[in-house]
Amino acid sequence: VQLQAFGGGLVQAGDSLRPSCKASGRSLNFYSMGWFRQAPGKEREFVASFDRNGGSTDYADSAKGRFTVSKNNVKNMGYLQMNSLKPEDTAVYFCAAGSKSRDRNLYQHWGQGTLVTVSS
Repeated sequence: VQLQAFGGGLVQAGDSLRPSCKASGRSLNFYSMGWFRQAPGKEREFVASFDRNGGSTDYADSAKGRFTVSKNNVKNMGYLQMNSLKPEDTAVYFCAAGSKSRDRNLYQHWGQGTLVTVSS
């Protein structure tokens, strides 16, 4: 499966944004989806994941209560709704498909990333 992330941008603190991830080549039905982010000079870190079976979700503490991850298998799309954005959310956001996990090594397929910049 090939993934293409898009929908990042420049917003102000407190605003919302919804990065999306378009899958092609194979249905997302076969995969759990994860979102990770990487800020300048930092490691890529887990943000949220959506299980392929049953739709259970998992969030990093930094995302709980503000971000919502979802997947539309009909449209073959994944989404990360981000509300109440903070400057520390500034990063390149990556979508990934694989096994539901906080470990990025368990995701076999990655999108190219979309930049989210939050100004104070």
